[in-house]
Amino acid sequence: MQLNKIKFQKIDIYSFLLILAVFVSDRFSKVYVIKLIESNDKELFINDFLNITLNWNRGIGFGLLSFNATTLYHLISALILLIIIYLIYLMVTSDSTGKLIIALIIGGAVGNLFDRLTYFAVPDFIDFHINNYHWFTFNVADIFISIGIFLMVIKEFFIKKKL
Repeated sequence: MQLNKIKFQKIDIYSFLLILAVFVSDRFSKVYVIKLIESNDKELFINDFLNITLNWNRGIGFGLLSFNATTLYHLISALILLIIIYLIYLMVTSDSTGKLIIALIIGGAVGNLFDRLTYFAVPDFIDFHINNYHWFTFNVADIFISIGIFLMVIKEFFIKKKL
């Protein structure tokens, strides 16, 4: 019985360390790109499919519902905070794999919430495109959130649960 409790505590520590690692990598990438773009005053061409260009997202995921209404913006930010709190609850009550998957989502969500509270916008800078078709500009936090959601779907629908 004591051994199970030790494993539970270790995976919780790993989960919170993963949240911290995602948050720090997101912060580092955003600060680096903001300074790089502002010093060059232009976008950076990486290859035929990828550019680094700074866009300030005032909406929700991938720039959807962008707006300048201060009250609505703060209400959405508060809703995001409540969702993060709920995700922390889910993480703590989840199994080991679920804890790590949800930690990816929380780390990205906290990174974007930090930007919403600091800059009143989220810096998006990864511009993936094929010819003239551009996907939504996104950032490192969005990558971790998307990976976490993808893994959660795989886990819930394709991995058999022990009875």
